[in-house]
Amino acid sequence: MNDLTHIDQQNNPTMVDVSAKKITKRTATATSTVIFPEEVKSYFQGNELVTKKGPVYHTAIIAGVMAAKKTHELIPFCHPIAIENCKINIITNQQGNAEITCTVSLHHKTGVEMEALTGASIAALTIYDMCKALSHDIEITATKLIKKTGGKSDINL
Repeated sequence: MNDLTHIDQQNNPTMVDVSAKKITKRTATATSTVIFPEEVKSYFQGNELVTKKGPVYHTAIIAGVMAAKKTHELIPFCHPIAIENCKINIITNQQGNAEITCTVSLHHKTGVEMEALTGASIAALTIYDMCKALSHDIEITATKLIKKTGGKSDINL
């Protein structure tokens, strides 16, 4: 038996068949961190990073939610799903870097891990895009799934 879910018996790529699965509430949370050089940190106004392009964190939140909803258009074997909730939170940590958390939930036969990871990733990329005129030394790190509930198993990292 093949352990890779997106490879069929003939070793061809395939979408996972979820037709026999039960509908359950499923959630996933992913994080990503954006590390800023000092020249970018000087553009903070309180907890908001503001550049000539506008409020960076607010724009990144919108972009991340939009991306989570379009994950199936970006990742070949992701199922198109009707996300019921997507929340993105961005804080500035004690080191002055952005910590992004994206939580996605729905009632469905398939999970939302990829949607949460995509939301966090695109939020981070949006921050980079909006700040790259200030410095190209911005670093995106530690994009990872930290929690998943529903389906066969729960994960809490």
